[in-house]
Amino acid sequence: MTAVESSQQELDNLKKFQKKFKIEFDNPELIKTALKHRSYLSITNEPRTNSNERLEFLGDAVLDLIVAQYLYEKFPRKTEGELSKVKSILVRKSVLAEIAAKVSLGDLILINWGEEKTGGRSRQSILADVFEAVLGAIYMDKGMEVATEFIHTHLLSDFKKIVRKELYVNYKSILLEHTQSSGQGIPNYKVVDEIGPDHAKKFLVEVHVNGQKMGQGQGKTKKIAEQEAAKQAIKKLNIKEASPQTTI
Repeated sequence: MTAVESSQQELDNLKKFQKKFKIEFDNPELIKTALKHRSYLSITNEPRTNSNERLEFLGDAVLDLIVAQYLYEKFPRKTEGELSKVKSILVRKSVLAEIAAKVSLGDLILINWGEEKTGGRSRQSILADVFEAVLGAIYMDKGMEVATEFIHTHLLSDFKKIVRKELYVNYKSILLEHTQSSGQGIPNYKVVDEIGPDHAKKFLVEVHVNGQKMGQGQGKTKKIAEQEAAKQAIKKLNIKEASPQTTI
């Protein structure tokens, strides 16, 4: 892809985004950057700071605030611990990736050929990150009101459905019960990478069963990353999950 072709691709994706989500950007470079996966920089020869990672960092913080305020106002009788548990579900990578896929954000991501060939457009981590980066871009260009509207439309409108599906499901326990009952021993969880600065660190965890990698998860804490890894393993092993219990 030539420089002219890449520039045209960015412009085309900008127009598609604005038409789809009905948001006109005063600074279109923000949404172009939000859609730009770091692999794409090998085409444009840009520095890593020109990828969507910085906007993803910002969008993550904005998302936390919007969801926290929503829960604080909606559930005045819930404790801090109860609110935190629900918030952690709503901002999970798996949940954000599902929403991003639902609104076809994967089609708009700017990635290189190699990443696309290996399924990058549908990869959970890439989809979740681009969703947060888009939110960061909206916040920077349009402010908190429009960012809040975006989250209410695409995430919080399905609040009960998401929570009932995810809340109180201990994926590690489900996986452990299955592997022990089937004679496969105890799953082994290993931190394979720590991403980002200390104040915003994310952990990448793999889970192995019988020495084979069965899942990988990412989260702000090791516990969250392990749960995500276990969830992937459950899907890979076709383990039937118990129905979650919730009073929300």
